[in-house]
Amino acid sequence: MRTLLVGLVLLFSVSCTVKHTAESFRAPRAKPVQDAWVELLPGMELRIENAYYREGTTRRGLANFLGTAIARFQVRPKGGLRLLSVQSSVNRRPADEPPVQQLIPTSQRRYLHYGFFFAVVFRQKGGTQGSVLLGAGSTDELDRLATQLLRDPESICGGKSIHCTVFPETCTVSLDLEVVVNGAPRTVLWGSSVASVAPRARQIELLRSAGGRPTRLEIDPNNPNALRLALKPGDRINWE
Repeated sequence: MRTLLVGLVLLFSVSCTVKHTAESFRAPRAKPVQDAWVELLPGMELRIENAYYREGTTRRGLANFLGTAIARFQVRPKGGLRLLSVQSSVNRRPADEPPVQQLIPTSQRRYLHYGFFFAVVFRQKGGTQGSVLLGAGSTDELDRLATQLLRDPESICGGKSIHCTVFPETCTVSLDLEVVVNGAPRTVLWGSSVASVAPRARQIELLRSAGGRPTRLEIDPNNPNALRLALKPGDRINWE
């Protein structure tokens, strides 16, 4: 079963935490399609980096390369996407390509639930492949749309879709989340483990929101399975 990323950056207090084991955090929501997409929940970020080339050029080589622009969006606690920042190394963006922050239309930033697909093949477009962001008003609708998207991508993302954003092939999209390690904020890739932020640790404590309240998880640094526990948005890791 695919582990869902859940959680929101919260204020943690050691005095009000409850001690839990690793099993306390292993209850993901069942999905109709497993391991094919990621459900985005509060605290996750989309990092969108788009490459720009000279206007009107078809050959995408170094000679026509102008630079890249990066937009970061965060999933809000009550749904929707918030633009966090825009960075660009392009002095003059070509008129035939949109700004990176507009690759997700405003109409797609207001959904309650989102799913991200790293690679979807569109056969009616000559087998082109691109990452996809899917928006829905409920988890049931998201599951239904995801199942249909994987079966027939054009039926969901064709034409002027109200639920689907297909990123261009010149675009790289990654999923990030913010955690706090020994008191310092750190941005890590989705799928990062405890071991990635606490290497060669002798003692590890993880504070996480579970069931709406802060909980404490002591991790055995000598247990490889415990060190593989996936990080979630808002986790606070203290180690030495």
